[in-house]
Amino acid sequence: MTRKKVLITGGAGFAGSHLCDRLLGEGCEVYCLDNFFTGQKQNIVHLLNHPYFELIRHDVTAPFFIEADEIYNLACPASPIHYQYNAIKTMKTSVMGAINMLGLAKRIKAKILQASTSEVYGDPLVHPQAENYWGHVNPIGERSCYDEGKRSAETLFVNYHKQNNVKIKIIRIFNTYGPRMHPNDGRVVSNFIVQALQNKDITVYGEGQQTRSFQYVDDLVEGMTRMMNSADAFTGPVNIGNPNEFTILELAEQVIKLTGSKSKIINKPLPADDPMMRQPDITLAKKELNWAPKIELEEGLEKTIAYFREVIR
Repeated sequence: MTRKKVLITGGAGFAGSHLCDRLLGEGCEVYCLDNFFTGQKQNIVHLLNHPYFELIRHDVTAPFFIEADEIYNLACPASPIHYQYNAIKTMKTSVMGAINMLGLAKRIKAKILQASTSEVYGDPLVHPQAENYWGHVNPIGERSCYDEGKRSAETLFVNYHKQNNVKIKIIRIFNTYGPRMHPNDGRVVSNFIVQALQNKDITVYGEGQQTRSFQYVDDLVEGMTRMMNSADAFTGPVNIGNPNEFTILELAEQVIKLTGSKSKIINKPLPADDPMMRQPDITLAKKELNWAPKIELEEGLEKTIAYFREVIR
């Protein structure tokens, strides 16, 4: 049996580690590349003795050479606290990382998937957001190092495909949550769960009427692998997210209920450039990938809460 060789950049991160599990389960040989800025060894420690798993500490802003059949380019901090910590490095990770991985894919004739983001839509004026919407973005805002880095990466992918015939796939990931999220990553689901488990006040910005669509990590991994295995002619971009929309206030109330917490909800001013609405139109994913999310918010939150109970004892 010849095993498919797969390189995953950011493989020790939240989403990347779940993808490592999935691909090893499918019989692939997995090379997990991570610089451990936000990735955590504990996310993949259970894989270290697997005969077909290899962990490589490396930063994608520097060139990297390996033989592989497929590359999943996930490396980039994805939460505002982490990506705003060093905005220049975040931009470099998206842009130089894309250039280095596309160069590698071109050289070894590998198929490569870019994990892009719903942030490319900015604070959208169109609702829900479909792939043909170009976005309403601020190139000099607080979050722009992440948004513009990902937009640049999409540009690079499309041009490597057109000029050099590199086989590309682009997915735009909407809010995702689940076990192995970083407890201090500042994202709303992990924030609320950690606050609730510690019976601390739950911080809601503004009136909590801004909406988000929350996707459980297993649904994301399913969407990623389906995209990678789809016909070469379908390059994307394609939205991978859960179209069920909830207000931030509803999420806070649900977390308090499921944790049995004594936390109270307190309101703080809205941060700059925080989108008021975010909801994917997944018509294209349904049509091209026969994909739709299966895990509802309550089920996903219960699994995530169980994980955090273990982590923050």
